[in-house]
Amino acid sequence: MSLSEDLPPYVVVGGGAAGYFAAIRLAELGAGRRVILLEATRQVLTKVKISGGGRCNVTHHCFEPAKLVENYPRGARELHSCFTRFQPRDTVAWFAARGVALKVEADGRMFPTTDDSRTIVDALELAARQAGVDVRLGASLQQVEPEVPGSGSLGTGGTPRFKLRLKDGQELAAAAVLLATGSSPVGLQLAAAVGHQIEPHAPSLFTFNVKDQRLADLAGVAFAQVRLHLVVAGSKGRLERTGPLLITHWGLSGPAVLKLSAFGASLLQASAYQAELSIAFLPHLSSKEIQLGLRQFKLDAAKRSVVKNPPFTELPRRFWQQLLMCMQVRPELVYADLDKDTMQRLVFELSEGRYLISGKGIFKDEFVSAGGVRLKEVDFRHMESRIVPGLYFAGEVLALDGITGGFNFQAAWTTAWIAATAMVAADAQS
Repeated sequence: MSLSEDLPPYVVVGGGAAGYFAAIRLAELGAGRRVILLEATRQVLTKVKISGGGRCNVTHHCFEPAKLVENYPRGARELHSCFTRFQPRDTVAWFAARGVALKVEADGRMFPTTDDSRTIVDALELAARQAGVDVRLGASLQQVEPEVPGSGSLGTGGTPRFKLRLKDGQELAAAAVLLATGSSPVGLQLAAAVGHQIEPHAPSLFTFNVKDQRLADLAGVAFAQVRLHLVVAGSKGRLERTGPLLITHWGLSGPAVLKLSAFGASLLQASAYQAELSIAFLPHLSSKEIQLGLRQFKLDAAKRSVVKNPPFTELPRRFWQQLLMCMQVRPELVYADLDKDTMQRLVFELSEGRYLISGKGIFKDEFVSAGGVRLKEVDFRHMESRIVPGLYFAGEVLALDGITGGFNFQAAWTTAWIAATAMVAADAQS
């Protein structure tokens, strides 16, 4: 279908994953309107380029919407219906149709087979060029002004729904506007200016600063599986997560910590990142089972050194030795001489050892934050504003976020696809 210069265009604001994907979808649907993508900086798809250590964790190998939404601390309920329409299987197919194969890693993360984010960026940029998306760099939007409030999603024919003002003084008429500005304050200010409520931002997906002698000089020591229980003063409920754990120079990291930080983002921010962390280093065993295991090992290895011989194979030797040193266990002590009180202390340390969190770190370049446009003000059937008809949202500008593992990109692809599809459908009905 040829594009009409007489019809006001669709305007997508934000050149990240959600904005770029939506612009491609809009242009490929061929509604006869031009598609203009405004990016305030001089570079598009920045987060796509740096994600996954430069490999780009495109999505996650989870094709059941009910299971998929369990990875979203905020927005799970709203995303469930969205994932029944466009989910990881569709993302894989979209890239495959454009010559990009994805592979699955052991933990479910999906990357391009090239292990190079440039593969994803190139595919998106080529698709945008072929579809005819008008990408405008250095185009900073300052104001979104609805032209005919309340008269339907797109008005009729050539009637513009919005007037847009850019920082350089330019003005644009738009049939519909999609805000996909991520966590940028500009996008949130634009949404707030037309009546949307903004949930305050709180960092998500971060590591824990923990200063504790039991962890001293253990940077690099990892546990395949632990169970973490977060205790924040004044909070109710029980916040737990299970997964791998890594000891770092500053404290604790790894998937279990990142998941817990995501689900506890608001609580931790409110407490100024001061909290208590209980760690079950043997999560498959109860405290009673740990006690029985210790007793049995004491019988079986009576003459062996306690310090040199961890009683459970899951425990890294360096960690076990550091823990015993902090408990002031003598280096020459053998299991036959291990007293009842020391055994009880070991059971406690292994089943629910307590560590104080004194601050937060970061997680490489893949910074994600909670907060954004309030979800109840958006119709997730179409990703359209319930306050301003013709205004749509996609990606992290919304108050939804996922844990690490490709989930945030999937939310971006999904909400962008639904928004773009709905914009064209509304146009056809006007």
